[in-house]
Parts: sequence; structure tokens; C-alpha cells
Amino acid sequence: MDINFNKNEDYNKLLVSDLRKRFVKVKLGGGQKRIDKHHANGKMTARERIDYLLDNNSKSIEIGAFAGEEMYAEHGGCPSGGVVVKIGYISEKQCIVVANDATVKAGAWFPITGKKNLRAQEISIENNLPIIYLVDSAGVYLPMQDEIFPDKEHFGRIFRNNAVMSSMGITQISAVMGSCVAGGAYLPIMSDEALIVDKTASIFLAGSYLVKAAIGESIDNETLGGATTHCEISGVTDYKAKDDKDALNKIRFIIDKIGDYDKAGFSKKEAFPPKEKEDDIFGILPKERNAQYDMLEIIKRLVDNSEFEQYKEGYGKTILTGYARIDGWSVGIVANQRKLVKTKKGEMQFGGVIYNDSADKSTRFIANCNQKKIPLVFLQDVTGFMVGSKSEHGGIIKDGAKMVNAVSNSVVPKFTIIIGNSYGAGNYAMCGKAYDPRLIVAWPSAELAVMSGNSAAKVLLQIETASLKKRGEKITPEKEAELFDKIKSRYDKQISPYYAAARIWTDAVINPLDTRTWISMGIEAANHAPIKKQFNMGVLQV
Repeated sequence: MDINFNKNEDYNKLLVSDLRKRFVKVKLGGGQKRIDKHHANGKMTARERIDYLLDNNSKSIEIGAFAGEEMYAEHGGCPSGGVVVKIGYISEKQCIVVANDATVKAGAWFPITGKKNLRAQEISIENNLPIIYLVDSAGVYLPMQDEIFPDKEHFGRIFRNNAVMSSMGITQISAVMGSCVAGGAYLPIMSDEALIVDKTASIFLAGSYLVKAAIGESIDNETLGGATTHCEISGVTDYKAKDDKDALNKIRFIIDKIGDYDKAGFSKKEAFPPKEKEDDIFGILPKERNAQYDMLEIIKRLVDNSEFEQYKEGYGKTILTGYARIDGWSVGIVANQRKLVKTKKGEMQFGGVIYNDSADKSTRFIANCNQKKIPLVFLQDVTGFMVGSKSEHGGIIKDGAKMVNAVSNSVVPKFTIIIGNSYGAGNYAMCGKAYDPRLIVAWPSAELAVMSGNSAAKVLLQIETASLKKRGEKITPEKEAELFDKIKSRYDKQISPYYAAARIWTDAVINPLDTRTWISMGIEAANHAPIKKQFNMGVLQV
């Protein structure tokens, strides 16, 4: 029996248990009372609508489930950003579905709601994925209109994207299943086809109260903008549905008729599970973020048949690079090795750190994958680049710049899994959110920040104590310890994977055992979009 393995296993399984509990809470949206009220009005919830629309017993992944977590407390919160987004299958065709959750502030748009909707459209655009909007929203959340309405990446960008996506030939279908008000009314009507549910749905630029105030006309909302009005008088909508299920059935019928898509042509063969026991991941991954472990053992539990052909195995060993298959799809893996390694010259290198040689190796491997049209998977557990005179004199900045250049200009789809640390420039070089991964997810063990909690707290403590001393305050060891704990506690909250997921810096916090599904569905989505741009890294420092 390996006591350390068992301790790791217990700790990591508790993290997954916490993930499940958080997700159960998030799925309630605005709470059970509001769900019951929704049902009483003859409507399904956002999640029920999506589950009904997607094929039975098919795989799906949810984008941004923890968006808005612990945000907007003074406004009553905004679970899942007030909108549910899933990638799944409708009539056996992979699609992305966006559904307003009207149990959360009547589906009103908070700033994070806009960001999440834009992320869904970004995924659709990058992958040429059909997108379905299930609309049930009161529009912009007025108390925060200044943070959601006027800027480039705010509410209006959604409709701009509708137009651009239409010009690209991306299928967009909308079902208005509740309120659809003001500027939000343009979203369904800028889609290819729009459905509306009779009696429970309405579309108008201004509701009956505003019409009365603006022009003195007295009219009820149903006559103003209900299903009969828009299907038989205005011609704004294309189909009338008798209820939610009828609308969703019509969408399934429409999607079923879509022709096949042009493919990128990524290599796929018969899928095989890993030979090594996947569940061992929980025992291999250490509880402490500064502890060593062999990343190769994690890789063996993620790839088909546990087969991983290493590229430049004996060189630049703090990063593992190589070829494998995940659920049958060919992938190139770039992963931080977390154990102490020794070079052929006998020099010791710290695990999780990017050195000159590992940066060079990674740059070359990324170029090879682009040459061979192989999607890239980045497994992050990185503390940053090596510092000190030896590395600086050796040109670590230009070697790191080459790696960042290769990641930035890569034209094959990239997928990032944050397993442990994701600190500083290491996050960038290993394809953090700023480098356009098609999907980026974190395990519950992940930490994202400019540096670790301990390091940051020590730096911030020095600044704080210097400031207090300038004001004439005496700093005792007890006071210093108290300040350190306070600073570290605040910083630790910010490096949590849930803090990142709440702000959509990542697409999800996932169970490590779901990693293969996320990568597989991500590559399948990417296969909808043929690569049109040539790989070119531009000018490199050599």
C-alpha cells in the first residue's frame, strides 16, 4: 500500500465531490420556487429545454456552468450567468445551444451574461458549428446597463456576430420561448429561422407600458407582439409552436435536414480506452501544488491504449512533447513535466519550469504539428520560465518568445487543460486563454495567477509593511504573521479554479475523468472548420 498515493487520492476525490455539489447548486438557477413558478406558467426551464432538444443518451459538455459564481451579490447573484450553454448533438449533428435562464432575474443580461453569450458565439464561429438560441429574456439588467450596453464587447456585439455568422454560412436557429424585448428582439430575427411559442412568448421593441407612455396607444402585449401577430401579420417569425416541446421538436426537424459540412480532415481511427487505470489520476496528482510527480503517468491515463510516442525524449525534459490519440483523434501533446530531471550533462532542472532547451523543443514540436495538421493539447502545470544569470545569459527571453510565437501563430486547433499550476508567463507559453485555445478547462486542483499564493503574499507583505512603517506603525512578528495570513487568504481565493471559471477565463471546471470527452468533442467540433490560414511564425529571435 502506498500511503502517499492514498492521501492524494482522498484529497483529489474530495475536490471532485465539491465540484459535484457546486454543480448541483448551480443547476437550480434562480431557485426551486422560481422553477415551480416557471412550470406553473406552462414553460420548461432552460436546462429542461436543452436536455429535451439534445439526442437521448448522447454526450454533451457545458460551457461556463460556473459563470458569475459569487459575483453580483448585492444584486442577488447570477447563477451560470443567467444562461445555459451546451455543446451536444441534435439529430446526430453536433451543435451549440444557448438558452436564457428566466429563473434568474427573468433572464436579464448581466455583464457576465454578455461575456458568456459572446464566448458561445466565438466557439460557433471558430468551429463552424450550428448554433441554436432558446430566447427567454427581459433584456439588459438596467441597474448595470453601463457595464453591458455600450462597449465593443457588450450586448450589441451579439447582433453584430449574428450578421457576421450569417455571412459565413453558419446555421443559426432561434426559438422565442418567453420574453424577447427591445434590442434583444434582433437576436432571433437575425437568425436564419425563428420560431415563437403561442401565448407564452412575445417579441417587441417596446412593451405595452412603454408604448402607452411613449405614444399614448393602449394595447396588450399579446396583440402587440405575440405569436399570431408575428406569424400572421408582421411576418417577423417563421414558425408558430403550440408549446415548448413543439418548438423544440420543430428545431430537431429543421436540424435534421441540414447537409453535411466541409471537414478539416484531422486524423481519426477506432477509439480505445487507456490501458492504465484512469482512476489512478487521483492518487498520482499530489495534494500540494509544489510537490513532484511524473506527468507521463497522467498522460498514460488520458490517451488511447496509454500509448505516447515522445518527441525529443532526452532533450528539454521539463516539457514532454509527443504524439498520441485521444478517443481515436490524433493529437500532439505539450505537457509540463513536474518531477526533477537531469540533463545529459548532469545538470538538475526543476519540474514545472520552462528552460531554454524545453522552450526550443516545444517550439519545434508545435511547428511539426502544424505541418502535419495535428491538433495540439496542452497539459498545464507550470510555475514559469527559469530565472537567474545562467538562463538570462543563455537567452531565456528569446527562447520563451519563440515558444509564445509558435503558440500564437499556430493554425491547428489548440486545447488547454489546467491540471495544477498556471502561473505567470508559463500560462501564456502553455496556451492560456489569451492564446485562443478552442476550449480551455481546469481540473479542481488548478491554480491560475501571476504567481503562487505564498510568493505573492510575501511580495505584497513587504509592500504593506513598508507602507505601515512609513506611517510610523510598529510591526511586531505577530502583526506581520496576521497581515501575511490576511493577504494570502485573499490571494488564494483569486487563484481558485472557480474564481477563474466565474469570469470565463476558463470554459469549465471538470472532473479529470471527463478530460477525454472534452478533448474528443472539441476536436470533432474543430473538424467542422477547414484550416484556411497558412502556418507562419514571422520573425524569430535566433
